[in-house]
Amino acid sequence: MRWLILTSSTGTGHNMRADSLRQWADRVFGSSVEVKIHHVLEKTHPIYGFGVGLYNVIQRWCPRLHHIYFNYLELAALHREGAKILGRDSFIKLVTEWAPDHIISVHAHTNHGFFDLARRALPQKKIRCITYCGELSGGYGLSRHWVNSRADGFIGATEEMCAASRSVGMPAKRIYNGGFLLRPSFYGSGTRHEREAEILAKELDLDRSVFTVLLSTGLAGANNHLDILREIAALGHPLQVIALCAHNQRAKRRIEVFARRHPQLKIRALAHTDRMLALKRIASVLVARPGTGSTSEAIQLGLPLIHNGIGGVMPQELITVKYCRLHACARFGDTPKAIVRHIHDMIKEPKILDDLRTRLAEARPAGRPEQIMHWIHDCP
Repeated sequence: MRWLILTSSTGTGHNMRADSLRQWADRVFGSSVEVKIHHVLEKTHPIYGFGVGLYNVIQRWCPRLHHIYFNYLELAALHREGAKILGRDSFIKLVTEWAPDHIISVHAHTNHGFFDLARRALPQKKIRCITYCGELSGGYGLSRHWVNSRADGFIGATEEMCAASRSVGMPAKRIYNGGFLLRPSFYGSGTRHEREAEILAKELDLDRSVFTVLLSTGLAGANNHLDILREIAALGHPLQVIALCAHNQRAKRRIEVFARRHPQLKIRALAHTDRMLALKRIASVLVARPGTGSTSEAIQLGLPLIHNGIGGVMPQELITVKYCRLHACARFGDTPKAIVRHIHDMIKEPKILDDLRTRLAEARPAGRPEQIMHWIHDCP
């Protein structure tokens, strides 16, 4: 059996879920299921590639401008009809030559017109077209393009997401409440994870008994870590801070200079790393944009979370904030001072962290990735 996964590099969550799906399919089915990940927007036409790049630039420099971009895409419906998709011949060629049995979209703009093109490319083969939506709730910020009532299946990460899909016409019998689709390491042995965290803490010369803040960033390295660090330094507490910089070497150098000037803080600026799980085990609290990926991981791990809303919140992030407010499982700060105020409260009142961990556990969906794999495999 062959599965073709459709994704795009708008943000980091879609690609994370695509890769998680690939890893879980290999773990559950081995060589009996062959998986190909296709970045369909970037590889179909240069205009779509430009749009992906524009999305990420706005996210990096002025998130609140995404309200304009988001609503334009909602109205324009650029990929709603297969016949109107630019560069569609390249996608048709891929489907014709590779002949997938299942096509799974993990992106809102790849599960309408591209499904139609795939079905027309191989009319003699009943391709199953399925959507996995990792968003956490409905309302403003949830793209209407996520739901295709003609798809063979819709998998939602939460009950709230499944309810939202039903409300806009997805037949209930084709909806599956699957839970999070995170990489296998997030479901592994707690003992092994703790051992890896201890090893990494020693490598970074970090004390596991000291309150530790993990400042997260997207793949492009967009961050406002220095603004937050200045407020942390003003607290006067002997904190440890891990500042993730991804591929942003300039930000890493500036943070290292700041660290030398503030020896009362133990600051570790890290470039791109594949040891995120261990870092999150070390952290007392995570400060991250309200993306579905980082939020889902924090919920899965029970890691207290402060959503970073500096510069505004994108529509797609609003529904994540909404979910966390509904479950009272995260804090929110729209300025460096507000974020650090939450950190200060957590240091002074450890019960805040205990309460957040309890609520994170209650907000965690019950589904498992293995069950999602079997549901996709057996989709009628």
